[in-house]
Amino acid sequence: MDQDELRADSPLMTMSNSFLGESGILSLSIPGPSRDSTYYISDGNTVLLVENTLFRVHRSTLTKDKSAFETMFQLSSETDSARSDSSMTVAQEGDSDDNPIRLQGDSADEFRALLWALYALPHELMRVTSPEANCTQLVNLTRITHKYQFRSIEAWALGALNAHYSHPSAFDALPSSNPPALPHPHQQTIESPPSLVQITELAALCERADLLASAVARWKRQIGEGKDLAVAIDIGERYNLRSMLGLAYHAMMLLGKSHWDQDPLLTREQKIKLLSGAYSLGKFCDALPSQSPPLQHSARCTSQQRCNKSWAGLWKAVLETSTQLMPGMQREDVLGRLMLAESMVKALMEKEIPSQGFLDGMPHCRESALFATTLRVREFRDSLADHFSDDF
Repeated sequence: MDQDELRADSPLMTMSNSFLGESGILSLSIPGPSRDSTYYISDGNTVLLVENTLFRVHRSTLTKDKSAFETMFQLSSETDSARSDSSMTVAQEGDSDDNPIRLQGDSADEFRALLWALYALPHELMRVTSPEANCTQLVNLTRITHKYQFRSIEAWALGALNAHYSHPSAFDALPSSNPPALPHPHQQTIESPPSLVQITELAALCERADLLASAVARWKRQIGEGKDLAVAIDIGERYNLRSMLGLAYHAMMLLGKSHWDQDPLLTREQKIKLLSGAYSLGKFCDALPSQSPPLQHSARCTSQQRCNKSWAGLWKAVLETSTQLMPGMQREDVLGRLMLAESMVKALMEKEIPSQGFLDGMPHCRESALFATTLRVREFRDSLADHFSDDF
């Protein structure tokens, strides 16, 4: 190396010295924990460290609602008492910034949301049920109250979330998944709304059926629009949401293998399931015209045998006609064929298209035929996920 590069005032040595202390040992400056601007309360008696933020609060406040903190503090007191009896002079955990209680697996935003609920004034709490509700705060609050067993606060927060998201348009502004994290937390100046993934995960975790149903309904709309299919598959599999899982797999299957191979979110196992589904549904489609849905005959029906024969002929004709009407429909798109068949049977019953004599043999069971078709579509949609297995 050139001697000029090793001079004390050279750029290389200047850069090296910025990482070295006086002793010549490599040292990096890592910022220590900072006190929370709101919930580092001067007369608090317990210091907790969450991520890199220090909170100073009152133990009596954290033990409200018979939370897990009550047991945590009780065990801590018993340990301190045992140490005192053995003449050990050890500082009590949580007494100071240097010896805080460390909460693992929580974010500072989640713990801040918990403290907001515990310390908030009535008029602040009332905002939760207004259009001004901070849903990100409610999501953080629900997650942490579930973890630490603040049962009544968890139920209250879940109720507020469900009331907000029970309106169909409430999901419109939500991203499907979380945005990528920014390189430095201080660069995130605008609080992101919760994602559809977060709402679904939270509803499943807390077993809140009504909120989960609203989230699944939104996922189905996304799938119908061909959006975020791989994400929907992942969520459907993780929480066993069979109705949306089948629809997501079906929509992804119709895009074709070349699309699957280019989607970075799909796993090898999921691609195998897609191949299995294409094979299974192709076989199902071939057998479909000969498998008319069973009829619930009217009490006025004089010949069930003749009625069943007419219905079987009508069913086969409807499916064959649908193939002619939609020549570009993929063979594996059984759901599309069934939905088209339902529309055609309804049009026949309402005399929007000629029946060509197929209805003559079932004068009293026409409404039953439409009901049977609708039921077949519903049953197939509900069992669609069964076709996508890894047994290929």
